Amino acid sequence: MGWPSGYGRRVLAEVDSTNAEAARLAPGLVGPEWILGLRQTAARGRRGRGWVMPAGNFAATLVVRLDEPPDRVALRSFVAALALYDGLEAVTGTAAGLALKWPNDVLMNHGKVAGILLEGLGQGALAVGIGVNLVAAPEAAEVESGAVLPVSVLAETGVRVTPEALLEALAVAWASHEERLVTYGFGPIREAWLARAARLGEEITARTGRETLTGTFETVDEAGRLVLKTPKGRVAIAAADVFF
Repeated sequence: MGWPSGYGRRVLAEVDSTNAEAARLAPGLVGPEWILGLRQTAARGRRGRGWVMPAGNFAATLVVRLDEPPDRVALRSFVAALALYDGLEAVTGTAAGLALKWPNDVLMNHGKVAGILLEGLGQGALAVGIGVNLVAAPEAAEVESGAVLPVSVLAETGVRVTPEALLEALAVAWASHEERLVTYGFGPIREAWLARAARLGEEITARTGRETLTGTFETVDEAGRLVLKTPKGRVAIAAADVFF
């Protein structure tokens, strides 16, 4: 497979969180860098939620510096999701059961196997944090009510994957999709993401913090927004938690 040219890599036996480490390292980095934490002591998910990480699971952050508007930078959540999909297919030998859940989760057999967290670090630096349940998943009681239940790669496929093996597959896939985004724009990334989307054409619920909207998941638009067909018309949503 081979490590992608131009990307740094560091593997840490223990860290508070790979996104926190990314923030500390970002000012001194001259190129994109992957940071893998084999143990995290203060992991976080979206909206500041805790992220449970048993030993053997995957936690990594890519630090990249991008001279782009914020809305363009945010499209890296789609790049990360596609890279995770391809990476998991590479290390397990199958894409069966894999699907992408807007805005930034990866599903396996209808359960959440991975999550993505993007954080701006200032001075054009972006942290792309990725957590994957390789060998164990949190208990149902540990997740938000109504959320997709967590699953692990090992339980769903019977394949035991090391964090280091997934990192290499993920880094290769990221480099490929990132090059496609830079070269051809969001169009091909959007099409690839929609081809792997969970519940496309079905009824879903989106909670934005201000309101809850239920409608048919029609598409993701050219800005990466979720488009719902609701009784009040079509609505484009920039940020929300999605429930099935």
